[in-house]
Amino acid sequence: MTVIAGTVAALICAILTALIIVGLRGSAAEYKRNQAESSALKVTYEVRLGPVRGELSAPEDVALQLLDDRRKVVAGTRDMLEAPPVARFLPRRSDVYRTKVLCPPRGLKGCRWVIAFRVYQPEGDWVVYAVIPTTPWYVSSSLLLFLTSLSLLVVLLVCLRAWGTVDQTLAPVDAIRAELAEITAHQSGRRVTVPENRDEIRRLAEAANATLDRLDGALERQRSFTSDASHDLRSPIAAARAQIEEALLYPDEVDWPQTARTVLQSLERLQAIVTDLLQLARLDAAAWQDIEMIDLGALVTIEVARSDRTKRIVPHLQDGVTVLGDRLRLVRLLTNLLDNAERHAESRVDITVAREDGVAVLEVLDDGEGVAENARDLVFQRFARLEDSKLRDPAGTGLGLPIAREIARLHGGTLTIEDSARGARFVLRMPRNHNGPPAT
Repeated sequence: MTVIAGTVAALICAILTALIIVGLRGSAAEYKRNQAESSALKVTYEVRLGPVRGELSAPEDVALQLLDDRRKVVAGTRDMLEAPPVARFLPRRSDVYRTKVLCPPRGLKGCRWVIAFRVYQPEGDWVVYAVIPTTPWYVSSSLLLFLTSLSLLVVLLVCLRAWGTVDQTLAPVDAIRAELAEITAHQSGRRVTVPENRDEIRRLAEAANATLDRLDGALERQRSFTSDASHDLRSPIAAARAQIEEALLYPDEVDWPQTARTVLQSLERLQAIVTDLLQLARLDAAAWQDIEMIDLGALVTIEVARSDRTKRIVPHLQDGVTVLGDRLRLVRLLTNLLDNAERHAESRVDITVAREDGVAVLEVLDDGEGVAENARDLVFQRFARLEDSKLRDPAGTGLGLPIAREIARLHGGTLTIEDSARGARFVLRMPRNHNGPPAT
């Protein structure tokens, strides 16, 4: 910013300096010509009054010569009196004077303006030459030095002002950076200071704090997930260990086949938890398989036909409801919803596939007790299980519905529990052309 401000100031100063020099150069040249013409007219007037001989007076930088009808110098300024005629050109017969630039005039150095005046005399015309130096492009070295010094001073002041302004403006940003650098996972509760001024810096601080809030939420969910996963993994391991240790204490009195079946049940629960955790890890990594166009009605028909259910499954399918997605993941989503509905239904589960305003809708409705409104978000949390669910399926992992919602989210859709006359009504809404995250 300082360099840009300094460059702009330098360009402006250069343009103004050029305009000033051009204007003053024209004025200075005009002033010098006027001086020369006035001096020459004065000599012309004196010649009319009487003979003029010897040295002539003139302003500084103006040289005069008076030539008689034989073109001999009869009068002039001090340096021009003994010099040869400075020029040979004459005004035209119809003109009184003529101006010409000579580089250089005779007996002089450098380019000069030479003004020739015709003086009419009975014996012949006399000529008065007035010589002045041409005005250089910079007018004078003192003027150029003054303008250059002034321009440098202005550029320096602009750079200092820009540096100070930018430094003052970015000071809150540097403070925010320093505070963010001090925030770690162990001190995630800290927040950056929000400036009082309502400007972009304040919005930056607010955005940083909002990001930290989301990170804190993610860390809290991660800690909760780790704690719940550790507890659920430890429970079947502890149960199997206790059964084996108890059996080893009285090996002759133990029904080893029954003990093996009990331990196998604990291992199956452990395997189910690990499988669901791996599935969640893959979903968190957004690792997709093959993406294809899937007919939801056909998918429901196939899955219902090849799985044995303890409750009656009643499909209500609309033709031509298609979505773009991962078939295996959508099958997992449907299976998890059906497993949950079958676990809580009394006798019947309704599956509906329809199209609403370009959105594919899949509903799974059971005729059980339903889910209380204040627990509808709780059931989608990892390892969260309601009391009724624990009683109906003690071996459940509490990960089926969270996996289903995560699959819906990766397909750009939503999975919610909506109101129904009876039972729990799970509603999946998906855009029909969502590409999903890229394969990894």
